[in-house]
Formats: sequence, structure tokens, C-alpha cells
Amino acid sequence: MRDPRARWAVMAGRIDAATPADRDRTVDALRAVAILGVVLGHWLVTSLNTAKGGLSASSPLSYTPWLAPMSWVFQTLAVFFLVGGHVGARGYASARAGGTAYGEWVGRRLGRLFRPVAAVLVLWTVASVAMLAAGVEYGTVRGLVKLVLSPLWFLLVFAGLTALTPLVARLNPLWPLAVVAVVDVWRFALGGPGWIGWVNVLGGWLVPYTLGAAWSRGAFARRTPAALTLAGGVAGTAALVVWGGYPASMVGVPGASISNLNPPTLAVVTFGLAQCGLALLVREPLARAMRGPGAWAGVALVNLSAMTVFLWHQTAMMSVTALGLLSGTDLPGLHTVPDSPAWLAARLMWLPVFAAMLLVCWAAFRVHEQGGPERRSSGASHVVRTGAAPAAVVTRA
Repeated sequence: MRDPRARWAVMAGRIDAATPADRDRTVDALRAVAILGVVLGHWLVTSLNTAKGGLSASSPLSYTPWLAPMSWVFQTLAVFFLVGGHVGARGYASARAGGTAYGEWVGRRLGRLFRPVAAVLVLWTVASVAMLAAGVEYGTVRGLVKLVLSPLWFLLVFAGLTALTPLVARLNPLWPLAVVAVVDVWRFALGGPGWIGWVNVLGGWLVPYTLGAAWSRGAFARRTPAALTLAGGVAGTAALVVWGGYPASMVGVPGASISNLNPPTLAVVTFGLAQCGLALLVREPLARAMRGPGAWAGVALVNLSAMTVFLWHQTAMMSVTALGLLSGTDLPGLHTVPDSPAWLAARLMWLPVFAAMLLVCWAAFRVHEQGGPERRSSGASHVVRTGAAPAAVVTRA
């Protein structure tokens, strides 16, 4: 049997050779970083433990607030919206130039986004009914389903912004940023109703999306605008956390009075500005790294199944946790309460196991993302078999 490293080198070489010379590989690299950041973040800050009998969710951030900087690394949603705005604006401009109607363009993009969701909903509907029929407590089933479905809010927002691309592509990011600031002042400083914060779900993620659209128009051709975006985002976030009373964690913490993410606050938006500025600044070194066939092939394959990875990563984690119960004892980092550094150290040891289970889910469900048999045989699955598929199919720009 051929050495796996040799097989990978051959496949990577074919993917690299099939990639159009004018393709901006940094876009795909940033998308891959954003998706993998969300996955690793969820695996590290979500615990399903048996402290209350059955499986209940908790977070190490509730017990060890000093871990908040971990959320600064793995909360990468702003980068995903940055890339989405860039690709959406560029794609719509290209579609218009080619005579493609708006309805056809948006239907194609949203179809690629939501087709894999159906498989998740069907499987978890069946699994939920089966667990309830087997006598599993309703609270446990509800908690598991919530973990699976709660990340889907992001897809709804992303779909909405994609559909609005013709209207928002040329919007100055300062306008939605101002809306977020006004909403936060109203609800936190002036005692406004809590529901007004949900305006920030659209306004908050419009900021990186419109930054991405500006990127597609060449607004960040020089480094200065990106550096200013990074500096402004860092300064704004630091001021809001230190003097404004915003939480240091950029993800929700169970039991906390304020969540920076649900709904988005001004702090998480300025933090997103810092992330976007950094992402735009590292394009050149990232582009150099992507010239290596091995690095590029890895990024291409992640992009090929980005939605599958995102939709099934929580299921993978829960599957490993459930199978671990068969051992008859609470396994450290898997079933124990996340209240110490020892839990985090043990959790890190479980990440490769979660990744292996996610690979199983990917093998079973990637078909729903890659389309019908004809499309798979001519493109996406061909990459996995030979590495010879066109890069435009591989990376789904």
C-alpha cells in the first residue's frame, strides 16, 4: 500500500494544479479558519456533564472566568461574515455582468446554504422521538436538541444578509455600527426594553458583511485601512470591557447577566472589527502560505465541506459523550463538571476523538452538501478520490 504521505502529496499536487491562477486563495483560507474556530470553540466551551443526573450542558467559562481570552481566539464569526460579504458582493456583481437574474443568483446561493440543513433536522427529529420513547428525560433531550439547533441562528442571519446583498453591498459599515451603539445605549444606559437588543442581530453582523463588500471593491488594497480597523476595534473593545461594563467573554456564558453574543452587543461588534482588520492585514503572508500545495489542499477540502463540518460538529461531540457513558464511569473532560484547569487539560485530549467522530459524520452526510450524483461524480467527490476536481468546485466561492 502506498505511503499515506505520498498519497496526500499526489492529491495535493493535483488540487494545486487544478486551481485557476487568478483565484484568491486567502479568501478560502479565511473561511476555513472561521469555520474551524467556531468548531473548536464549541468543543472547548461546551460541556455535557452528569452532575444533575442525565446529561446537562454547562460551560467552563461559568466556573473559570479567567478563560475568557479563549473566546477571543475561537469566536471567529466576524471573519466568516467578512468573507461572506466579499464573496457575495463579488458574486452578485459578476452575476449581473453575466446577465443572471437576482432570483436565480440568490436561489443558487441559498440552496447551497440550506440543502445540508435538512439532513440534520431529519436525523435529530428521529433521534429525539427515539430517545423519548426509550425513556430519556425530556430535559436531557431538549438540551441536546438545543445544542444542535442553536448554531443555526447564524445561518438564518447569513442567509438574510446574502439575500440583501444588492441593497447593502455599498452600505458604509459605520451606519450599522452606529445603529448597534444607539441600541446599546438605549437598552443599557436608558433602561430601554430588552427586546430592542435583537435589532443588533442584523445591525451587528452587517458591519463585517459590509466590510467584506468594501473589500471586494478594493477598499483594502493598501494596508492602512486594515491597520486602522484593527486598532480601532482593539481600542473600542478594551474601552467597553474595562470602562463600559461589558463582559470580557465574546461568547455567551450561562448565568451571566449580559451576553455579548445573544443578542450581539457593541463590544462583540468592535471585537469583530479587530478580527476583520487582522484578517485583512495577514492576507499577504496567508497568500504565501497557500502557495504550498499541502496547505492549499487542506484549505480546499475544508471549504468543500464547510457546511457539513459546521452542522455536524455538535453531533460528533455529543456522540462521543454518549458512547463514553458505556464505560460506566464519568470520564474526565467528557462527563465531569468543567470547574478547573484539569478539566480543560482533559478536554484537550478528547479533541482528536471528536474530530474522528466528525470525520465519520462527514463521510455519512457530505453528500447533502455536494449535490446530486451527477454533480458529485463530476466534481466534488472526484476531489476526494483523485484530487483532480476544479478548484472552483472544491472551494465553493
